[in-house]
Amino acid sequence: MIEIYTDGSSRGNPGPGGYGVILRSGSHYKELSAGFRLTTNNRMELLSVIVALETLKKPGSEAVIFSDSKYVVDSITKGWVFGWVKKDFKDKKNKDLWIRFLQIYPKHRVKFQWVKGHNDHPENERCDELAVQAALGGSLGIDTGYEELEK
Repeated sequence: MIEIYTDGSSRGNPGPGGYGVILRSGSHYKELSAGFRLTTNNRMELLSVIVALETLKKPGSEAVIFSDSKYVVDSITKGWVFGWVKKDFKDKKNKDLWIRFLQIYPKHRVKFQWVKGHNDHPENERCDELAVQAALGGSLGIDTGYEELEK
């Protein structure tokens, strides 16, 4: 079982943003983060989950994703995203990221667990630190999905 902790952050909404991820399985531990010059909090929350799943090397991996994003957790666990697909994401934001998520999600056995943010949950707090540091970093990437599609 792989434990995955994710968080996203933006300094303004939209504004500079970043994501943070922790992957833990047994004695293995890995942190991931990246920052973008212009994005939104919801995009970073979703991107953190996508990057984490894309990092898993073995198809069919069993993972639990811990996220403080109701946007992400509810969209998946309540099945909303699957309804959005049928309507080609009409009037929904972040279509590019949801499509990317739906390409990787079925390759693994994934459960989602919502955690309350900023509530002294050590891994969630660390992911937040990683996301904020990435958003404030010097070499911010371009979130082309936001800058070219959503703006």
